[in-house]
Amino acid sequence: MSEASVKPVSMKCKICGGDLANDYMLGACVCENCGNRWSLADLIPNYKDYSRIIEKLNKAKELLADGADEAQSGQALILYKSAEADCLKFTDAIASDLLKLCNKGQEDAKTAKIYASGKSYLEKENFRKAFSEFEKIRGYKDTEMLIPQCEEGIKIQRKKRIPYAVIVGMILPAILGFFLHEKAGLNIPLSILVFAAGSALLFFVIYMEGTLSVIVEIFSFLLSVPLILYMILAYGFHMAPGTAVKLAVGIPVAVVAVIAVLAERKQ
Repeated sequence: MSEASVKPVSMKCKICGGDLANDYMLGACVCENCGNRWSLADLIPNYKDYSRIIEKLNKAKELLADGADEAQSGQALILYKSAEADCLKFTDAIASDLLKLCNKGQEDAKTAKIYASGKSYLEKENFRKAFSEFEKIRGYKDTEMLIPQCEEGIKIQRKKRIPYAVIVGMILPAILGFFLHEKAGLNIPLSILVFAAGSALLFFVIYMEGTLSVIVEIFSFLLSVPLILYMILAYGFHMAPGTAVKLAVGIPVAVVAVIAVLAERKQ
């Protein structure tokens, strides 16, 4: 008897009267008392009415065999939902049994899809997302072994991320400290303190990754080019601050605009 088998509501063995355990996937039933086996098609007059449902269930089960990827799991889920819709057209005990298989199958398909997604992230060494997926289905297959593997991968990647986090984490605090000193009149020691505190905070945010880290990184890169240009123009070429700001912002915008126009012409 398969894992997805369910007991019939009212079917009894013709020989001993014992309860029959059936497997709708195989279209057979076995007496739990005497062991005799029969075809469900011989016992249920209208069994052929359910052939389309059983065909979908078998196809979905095949798709969920070991090694099913996200696409196959998604297809299996669609088949289970379709079979469920077909079951609701009937109101007898057989339909009730098949509906249970549909519901269980949908849960299995969802779990398999999450597992496949986690494996895909793991192969790409995206350990953080892989860990998040496996956490949802702890205990399924080899997730108890894969979760520690993801945690170790996250630790290693974070160590490698330290130099990057240090550099990027200094950009916004540097801009803020410079602005406070130049425009707000804050003295140099306090400006340095603002820079140091801000850098430490943003280093930690970037090091830990996540949504906030992405936002910080985007703003840092967007502002880094104008800042560097301003420093070169204002201090390297001794240009007036107002003019240096306009050029520092205007040059990157103009470059991006030119690139966009050229790309559009090529198309």
